[in-house]
Amino acid sequence: MWSPEISGVVIGLLQIPTLFLMNDCLGTSSSYCTLLGLTWPAVDKDASKHTPYLFKYVGTTKDYWQLALVVGISIGSLVSSFYSGVRPSLSNASALTCFVGGFLLLLGARIADGCTAGHGISGIAKLAISSFVTVGSMFLGAIGLAVLRASLHM
Repeated sequence: MWSPEISGVVIGLLQIPTLFLMNDCLGTSSSYCTLLGLTWPAVDKDASKHTPYLFKYVGTTKDYWQLALVVGISIGSLVSSFYSGVRPSLSNASALTCFVGGFLLLLGARIADGCTAGHGISGIAKLAISSFVTVGSMFLGAIGLAVLRASLHM
């Protein structure tokens, strides 16, 4: 397993090419829109008319490198899991619960115009006020939910 400290440094160093060379943010939520924008026309010929939001994420270099990043993260986590012997555990979560949770997380990321990585890493590195507000809201929401959950279990 990777050391959290080393992983954090590597992610931090990724800001250099991402922010300064590509003038972009390190994030992944837009890649899901890119994937849908690329595949949706196979289902609906007039997809660009019905879902124009998805098609603003198709056609630029940014859109494709973020999609490649998500694929790389998935393959890298699979390889890491294989070599480390660590296997994910869903404990008491059903596949439906995981899907709904992931959908809500992605919906929130799109409403916030970026995911936790985009706001928490790149946005704060750019000193974007919206990212400070978003990250602060994420922490407050998580703390509030943890306190509520702890009070319900007592």
